[in-house]
Amino acid sequence: MAGTEQIQHDRTDTLLRELASAHRVATSFYGFDGAERAVSPATLRKVLAALGVRAETPEEVESALADAALEPWRQLLPPAVVVREGQVNRVRLHVPHGSGLRVWISAEDGRHFDAVQEDDWERPREVDGVLTGRATFGLPRHLPLGWHTLYAENEGRVAQCPLIVTPARLATTERLQNRRRWGLMAQLYSVRSSRSWGIGDFADLDDLAAISGAQGASFVLVNPLHAAEPKPPVEDSPYLPATRRFFNPLYLRIEDIPEYGYLSPTARDEVERLAARLHTANRVADLLDRATAFDAKLAALRLVFAVPRSPSRDQQYERFRSELGRGLDDFALWCALAETLPPSSPEWAAASSPSSPRATELREELADRIEFHRWLQWVCDEQLERAQRSANQAGMEIGIVHDLAVGVKLDGADAWMLADVLAKGVTVGAPPDVFNQQGQNWNQPPWHPSRLAAAGYAPYRDMLRTILRHAGGIRVDHILGLFRLWWIPEGGGPEEGTYVYYDHEALIGILALEAQRAGAIVVGEDLGVFEPWVRDYLSERVIFGTSILWFEHDDGGPLEPEQYRRACLTSVNTHDLPPTAGYLAGEHVTLRESLGLLRRPVEEERAADAAEQEAVLARVRERGLLPPVESAADVESPVDVQRTVEALYAFTALTPSALLGVALVDAVGERRTQNQPGTENEYPNWRIPLAGPDGEAILLDELPRNERFGSLLATVREALRADR
Repeated sequence: MAGTEQIQHDRTDTLLRELASAHRVATSFYGFDGAERAVSPATLRKVLAALGVRAETPEEVESALADAALEPWRQLLPPAVVVREGQVNRVRLHVPHGSGLRVWISAEDGRHFDAVQEDDWERPREVDGVLTGRATFGLPRHLPLGWHTLYAENEGRVAQCPLIVTPARLATTERLQNRRRWGLMAQLYSVRSSRSWGIGDFADLDDLAAISGAQGASFVLVNPLHAAEPKPPVEDSPYLPATRRFFNPLYLRIEDIPEYGYLSPTARDEVERLAARLHTANRVADLLDRATAFDAKLAALRLVFAVPRSPSRDQQYERFRSELGRGLDDFALWCALAETLPPSSPEWAAASSPSSPRATELREELADRIEFHRWLQWVCDEQLERAQRSANQAGMEIGIVHDLAVGVKLDGADAWMLADVLAKGVTVGAPPDVFNQQGQNWNQPPWHPSRLAAAGYAPYRDMLRTILRHAGGIRVDHILGLFRLWWIPEGGGPEEGTYVYYDHEALIGILALEAQRAGAIVVGEDLGVFEPWVRDYLSERVIFGTSILWFEHDDGGPLEPEQYRRACLTSVNTHDLPPTAGYLAGEHVTLRESLGLLRRPVEEERAADAAEQEAVLARVRERGLLPPVESAADVESPVDVQRTVEALYAFTALTPSALLGVALVDAVGERRTQNQPGTENEYPNWRIPLAGPDGEAILLDELPRNERFGSLLATVREALRADR
């Protein structure tokens, strides 16, 4: 390359990186090995294009840079303002230089507050031919928490934007730090009773809360309960839903719907026939069959839906419809469409969004089906309300903790309903790391940062509100994604992505606001690669983190229990590992070898895994929770495995962590893993029913009498009691 061309190339590359930084796109990142890696210009251009920024030519880059600098100056008010309560907060506005300006706040409770102008020495700028000045206004420190409206009047022109005042510290979670509590962690679909329809359901959740609450548990943490497809076949992974706002009718218990009691004899016989066929599956430890269960439930639900509701029930339903509003209507429309149109159907183009003319026509044509899907969400809401009420009545201080998935399917309901605030041409994943050297592509569309802000964060708020309606808490999977997400350009591999940063102050603040208003706690899954300051920030806002025993290390080896975080949910394992009995037996190594996922010879992998386990077990022995190992045969006996599992949980009770999670699979001696990362069809992820060490299915009905279950829970209770 000639000298002049090289200089021009270098200048363009520099400007491209400046442009990326201006739009909060990372131009480099630190890999799992600690080395800094530069992001390629091709990736930067594609990610910028997904943000709506053209940067293919040097001229476009320079023009986009100028636009980025002037964009705030073109707006009288920002798209949205998110602040913390009780702090000095300011907002900057832009008006023709020298013109008058008045700013005030209308609070959601109807009160009026004036903002006071402060000195601002920023020089005016020429913006699109108009000399424009910047004005700074201080917001009152005593503004209440909530969703308010900020108004600005300039020479007769009035603009407005949302003003969201969020908790400086999440009070609900902060209150938990006075003493430590424990709870169960379970994959609900796998937890069945004799009355289940082959899949664990909301009534089973009710019973699980009652059983564990009687044992002293403060919460039950379950997998995401988000809705999948509206008819079989349905996605097995609860972490790849169609929507994150609404719930999965697969979990409904048909017999608990009040209208079931008024079925005609013929209809009741049909429902009982459908149920009886699936009751037998509850006793089988083979793979779960969501499609068969959902198909039967839908047939039964249509019969129950046809039963007229009483005036009181009708009023309750109408109140629910009013509270959920247009979002519920749009989701029900998508369900009605998705029942008949495959994702690849060209008819989706005509109904490209809920507000398209064709979609408006279809609301009339599909009115009956839309009403059915609205009703399904209502009965889900009722059964979740009862589960939370039962948990509280059983003595649970927190109750049901829901799980919020990272994202949604590319062809799901949210991708259709929220297309305006989701980025196109990219998907979310993770960069290469020590466990996945090719990286991961989760095939989920990310929030578009500026469009989400322009929407006043309403889609994000509405999602949180619906999940939190009947929840004692929420676990946010990959909460690091509220700070930055790994965007992968369409057609590229995970290694060709880069981080895009979000307004974490807004996203974390709104999360805290909605949780506090719902009386719910927040636990963030903050495992993986993160910038060091992120955990400090979450701690400052009193958003709990997550610690998994096997992953807690420093340069000196496994952490001593006293070094664990207080504002944290600590557990021995996670659903991405085998249950502890299986982990101790090295079954994760065996499984990965069988699937061709190992990066080194299996002997080396087993040796490394054994050394890592032994380092943790040595810490446990140091605390007198396990006796010295006499022989290799000791660690292979069923009695010793159970003793080791209980010792590991007793070790977590020595930590200062406010919450301890007890995996239900560990409490019954299950060995099979629910999910093997890095696989899709190679392993039956999310289809493993709850079973004991003998491979026989374990039902909820049997839990109160299960010796292993009672023993582990007693161990945790006694360890916490002894440490007070």
